[in-house]
Amino acid sequence: MNIVFHEKYREVYSSDPAAKKGRLDKAVEELRPLYPFIEPKMATEEDIFYVHTKSHFDMVSRKSSHLLTLSLLAAGGAISASEQAMQGNISFALIRPPGHHASPSDCWGFCWFNNIAVAIERLRTKQLIKRALILDFDLHFGDGTKNFFTDIPEVTYIHMGSVKTLPQQLSSIEQCDIVGLSAGFDRHLEDWGGLLSTDDYLYIGQEVKKMADTLCPNKIFAVLEGGYNHDVLGENIKALLEGLKEN
Repeated sequence: MNIVFHEKYREVYSSDPAAKKGRLDKAVEELRPLYPFIEPKMATEEDIFYVHTKSHFDMVSRKSSHLLTLSLLAAGGAISASEQAMQGNISFALIRPPGHHASPSDCWGFCWFNNIAVAIERLRTKQLIKRALILDFDLHFGDGTKNFFTDIPEVTYIHMGSVKTLPQQLSSIEQCDIVGLSAGFDRHLEDWGGLLSTDDYLYIGQEVKKMADTLCPNKIFAVLEGGYNHDVLGENIKALLEGLKEN
């Protein structure tokens, strides 16, 4: 199990809450003693074009070269985490900007490129996987992810209804080569949603691990989406990872 992280993810690249100064500092401080950290490379234009149109790429490019660099690094972090997962190493991409509101030709909600969609579609196009599950437990529905994979039946997108309904949602999955988690922590009691405890993220990890153990053991990666209370983000990520590694 490892953490994918680049020091540039700490940099302020826009004025939105996902880019706030210090947003990842405490999480890095809490996770670094526990897990190996892996530094990713930037995604290439070719990687981005697995999901996004050229006009969308050009739009992000025009915003600023700094934003483009950070967005490519975030997509590269998701790719790195997915590659680790394919080797049987559960991996968490501690990245910014987030991505699940980025559709092929537009974006909103602090997102620019759809990191998890790029990682999954890259594996699928390269024929490294046939089927994938994306479980999104962010407070908000990942419309960008859903928009891209709507007509691709080999990839199932599930937005978690609640912790109580999660086992039922996961029970519908019969085939899967990899599990990608759009890991949003803004449902937490001390974040925007005010719904989930830290122990609930432990439970989410346990349920995902239980399902994956029968279909694609340890081929799990998570990509940070929402999570805006920086004081509790690290402990919530730790809880998820504890659940994912339990036997």
